[in-house]
Amino acid sequence: MNIYSSLSENKKQFAVLVDPDKYNGKQLIDLTGLARKSMVSYFLVGGSLLSEDNLDTTIKIIKDNCEIPVIIFPGDIMQINENADAILLLSLISGRNPELLIGKHVIAAPYLKRSRLEILPTGYILVDSGKPTTASYMSSSLPIPNDKDDIAVSTAMAGEMLGLKLIYMDGGSGAMNPIPLSMIEKVKENISVPLVVGGGIRDPHTAAERFKAGADVIVVGNAIETENSLLEKIAEIVFSF
Repeated sequence: MNIYSSLSENKKQFAVLVDPDKYNGKQLIDLTGLARKSMVSYFLVGGSLLSEDNLDTTIKIIKDNCEIPVIIFPGDIMQINENADAILLLSLISGRNPELLIGKHVIAAPYLKRSRLEILPTGYILVDSGKPTTASYMSSSLPIPNDKDDIAVSTAMAGEMLGLKLIYMDGGSGAMNPIPLSMIEKVKENISVPLVVGGGIRDPHTAAERFKAGADVIVVGNAIETENSLLEKIAEIVFSF
């Protein structure tokens, strides 16, 4: 399937973010069963820091147990795996670290060119979530202040003008607060590419508010590690739009 086309269909979708360090085989099988039942749109697999070599195993278990597309959410160029369906080629446009704007991409490009992965050029915007996160620390970058809508809008517009096909606004893993509604609304009003929103989404109400504000895709990660039933609850929200 063409994942970018499915992302551009103007219908609300939600993705489950899986950190390979946090799930064992049985937990993944249980999660895929619930995700299939809840009609989850995508699995995002990866993280800012992977200390265990579980990426390949995680992707294979998901692929063996469901038909839901697997998209790599890479924290590093080492997180490339052809068993997935696609990869978010992340450019950290909210930061000023040249390695994460283009440097790492140059190293990864030959491998990605030879792979069968669908490449999804993505403008990645970190937004302050109320506390430092692994993503901001590992990227050596400051997130956009959560009350600076104008900076987020200009950043997102620049990303689209540079040819990036998705804008992903994220509070980072373990975010204390979700992306503010006003920021989502204003960014969505000023871009024409799909808008992905993640971080701090722990209940259906928070997800619904972000959908109404303009998010095309909601990403849920840490919250489902302790409450798998959240997937079914968010599914009800998705299908209500």
